[in-house]
Amino acid sequence: MSNEKKLFELIGKIETLDEGAMAAAKQRQDYLAKPPGSLGKLEDISIKIAGITGKAVGNDVSKQCVVIMSSDNGVVAEGVASAPQSVTLSQTINFTRRYTGVSSMAKYYGIDLLVTDVGVAMEIPQELYTDAMLTEEGKIPVKIVNRRIANGTRNLAKEAAMTREEAVRAILIGIEAAEAAKKAGVQLMGVGEMGIGNTTTSSAVLSALTGAPAKDVVGRGGGLNDEGLAKKLKIVDDAVNSWCMSDPIEKLAKVGGYDICAMVGAFLGAGIYRIPVIIDGFISVVAACVAKELNPRVVDYMFASHKSYEIGYVIAMDRLGLAPMFDLGMRLGEGSGCPIAFKIIETAIASMNIMKTLEEASIDGDYLEEIRREKLF
Repeated sequence: MSNEKKLFELIGKIETLDEGAMAAAKQRQDYLAKPPGSLGKLEDISIKIAGITGKAVGNDVSKQCVVIMSSDNGVVAEGVASAPQSVTLSQTINFTRRYTGVSSMAKYYGIDLLVTDVGVAMEIPQELYTDAMLTEEGKIPVKIVNRRIANGTRNLAKEAAMTREEAVRAILIGIEAAEAAKKAGVQLMGVGEMGIGNTTTSSAVLSALTGAPAKDVVGRGGGLNDEGLAKKLKIVDDAVNSWCMSDPIEKLAKVGGYDICAMVGAFLGAGIYRIPVIIDGFISVVAACVAKELNPRVVDYMFASHKSYEIGYVIAMDRLGLAPMFDLGMRLGEGSGCPIAFKIIETAIASMNIMKTLEEASIDGDYLEEIRREKLF
């Protein structure tokens, strides 16, 4: 069986949410000791989680993991990034040391990180690698998982970033990561990345998906100056317009990155293995959009964490039909919005599990019937 055939067989396994569990969760929310709808989006979150797990109440999302895909991008040779390519290597290693933004949060909250090298350009010391997505004890490894496809993608300003087969391989790596997370007992998953130049590749993928011109999807990334931004705009427009790209995989192959492809796979894997999954910022939301193109059902398993300040974020989020949980002015990437979102979701589940119903709390709820009947909230 070809890798592509295997991929589409897996994608076809994504099922719809459990409507019965969601209806039961909604019923319980309406009769908890509060006015119906008064917990706002927390109620919506608990109902959606019920649809994913098939349980209206008693859900547990305490076992959490952020899947991080690391890769370099050949387009950095064009001067479209404010940071040197060596930062990809440094931060990929630093994830395992818990020195970075997302990993410091993960350390504080006891969250696992599944860090995977899908295409870092520079050499990582062999002692920092593992070939297994899980330890012998069935746990998420502390080391970097070695799934390197190549030493970075090719320069999309001059040629296709990768072959179609490489794109498929990277997507399958993401699905493998989600499967490993499921086997490790992960109940809530986030998707992050590391790859200097990946706001260029993600902007190009978003432009190819939506038809939006570069000016509507290209931002400054990590802090690009005016000259670099002008170059980035031209490169994205030229790259997208130079290819006839017939489907999402071809768009990834021509103008994407290995990290984005693997993130697409992680989102698809969350749907396949029924894991609630968190979108981080701009690169993450673009990968989520591609996953939706491959199977629209996958959006049912997604939750958006924070609003990103990359210019294309709103276009991407509108395409998904989701809304971010919070706006803290964040633009780091890495998956840094995921630990914060995990805690919001935990709060939603705690309110569902612990709060008593009106009857259990000895409250006469007749005064709330009009609110329920008229659906005022």
